[in-house]
Amino acid sequence: MQQLGSKLEPVFAEVLRRNPGEVEFHQAVDEVLCSLGPVLERRPEYAEARVLERLCEPERQVIFQVPWEDDRGHIHVNRAFRVEFSSALGPYKGGLRFHPSVYLGIVKFLGFEQIFKNSLTGMQIGGGKGGSDFDPKAHSEREVMRFCQSFMTELYRHLGPDTDIPAGDIGVGTREIGYLFGQYKRITNRWESGTLTGKGIGWGGAPVRTEATGYGCAIFVAEMLKARGLDFEGRRVVVSGSGNVAIYAIDKVTQLGGRVVACSDSSGYLVDRRGVDVELLKQVKEVRRARLDAYLEERPGARFVPGGKVWEVPCEIALPCATQNEIGEQDAVSMVKHGCLAVGEGANMPTTPEAVRVLADAGVAFGPGKAANAGGVAISALEMQQNAARNSWSFAVSEKRLEEIMRDIHDRCMTVAEEYGRPGDYVAGANIAGFVRVADAMLALGVV
Repeated sequence: MQQLGSKLEPVFAEVLRRNPGEVEFHQAVDEVLCSLGPVLERRPEYAEARVLERLCEPERQVIFQVPWEDDRGHIHVNRAFRVEFSSALGPYKGGLRFHPSVYLGIVKFLGFEQIFKNSLTGMQIGGGKGGSDFDPKAHSEREVMRFCQSFMTELYRHLGPDTDIPAGDIGVGTREIGYLFGQYKRITNRWESGTLTGKGIGWGGAPVRTEATGYGCAIFVAEMLKARGLDFEGRRVVVSGSGNVAIYAIDKVTQLGGRVVACSDSSGYLVDRRGVDVELLKQVKEVRRARLDAYLEERPGARFVPGGKVWEVPCEIALPCATQNEIGEQDAVSMVKHGCLAVGEGANMPTTPEAVRVLADAGVAFGPGKAANAGGVAISALEMQQNAARNSWSFAVSEKRLEEIMRDIHDRCMTVAEEYGRPGDYVAGANIAGFVRVADAMLALGVV
């Protein structure tokens, strides 16, 4: 943990006391608080209104059981969560994660980050997050369907287009969103398509939603490079992960002239010096749902390293798109040694605090997740707009809006960092810009 000032130390101490053992949540709060000392000096009314204390305590936390029946008739019980953190800017908005690692601390870290990420988009959406320790990869199609139906049978009462709008995350894609929305519609007898985002195009989804987080991350990094007089053209790029975010980050980087030489999954990492073939990767991961080593069947010149860390591969630009805390201090040291110029977080908090300091000390441009991966929730908000109007935009229009939003986020982070004496510090810029907008709304709405 970094050193906090006298006004912030009691806030963090209270977070530790009230949320024991939730280390990811502690890390997320600490990372934001470390940027806010100068803000409280300029705006003492935030401290007087206890804005930080109120932001660190969710407005509502729902924990519930999800009983479901497998294909053999056996009953299983999973635990599920929905943490509704802040509605100061609009209805709660944030994804659902289905993964065995999910527990309350991870959901709270994700929900806390979501407050500031959603604020940075400039749209009227609050912050929330949810999920379950269920693993869709370990179950059949019908088992996933039954789980999703049971999950929604409890959660539906807390949702609505003006209350709380979930989306996808790890383990929750268009398939799962379909099952969830179908159950919501059955229970409520209402076609409220704006209650869930990430839907299929034919039934209320938005063009570019699938691509948005990965595309947005690449666009944000392109803007960071541009601010330094650089670009992607011909540069070696490493992307961690091979899920939705990683695939479309690779896609956009390739469009921008970069050469992605490596990506990964939970079994190891792939190196393709000619550049990762995006269409083949989509076939392997999205159609066949296979492990990454299946890529070699069609691309024998590539190499697969089982169990290794993809950050062993030298690169000029790194896009961590897998999961939290995947880049450690020694990974960052190695990246700097090999000439890394920029890091853009496609995942949520994938870089440890120690690694962030190494990168900052070396002058590496660093785009934090709450800014760099905000493209997904931005397009989700546009999906809500289209649902409310019973309308659908073209892919080209949606992609143009995504580019505008990501450039605006970049410029806002850079400008605010300069205003607070931290030029080039996108972490401080994102934290301060995201916080001030929410804090001002909280003051305007009053305490009760």
